[in-house]
Amino acid sequence: QVQLEESGGGLVQAGGSLRLSCAASGHTDSTYAMGWFRQAPGKERDFVAAITTTNTYYQHSVKGRFTISRDNAENTVHLEMTNLKPEDTALYYCAASPKINPGDQPALYDYWGQGIQVTVSS
Repeated sequence: QVQLEESGGGLVQAGGSLRLSCAASGHTDSTYAMGWFRQAPGKERDFVAAITTTNTYYQHSVKGRFTISRDNAENTVHLEMTNLKPEDTALYYCAASPKINPGDQPALYDYWGQGIQVTVSS
């Protein structure tokens, strides 16, 4: 089992920045793919970004504004978010997958954090 805990969310004005972190514990594995998803009220859970051992992937709407990175020594994944927009407001979830490249499919991620709120005011 892998436990994931997100931190770093909060309220920010449009154009501002936030850095989300996801700390992994338990049976961690640096080869796991790690992803960030988000869910706004009344909407489905959407892919934001993912990082594998060799690549990073982004949803089109965040490309160029968000950066995903990982620190294997600290078992942590980060999501640096800049130029935030009101439409980025959502509950953000960290996820882990033992698959080589689970991509943007939530069903392919086995472990999930509880989620953390990001609110961007206009």
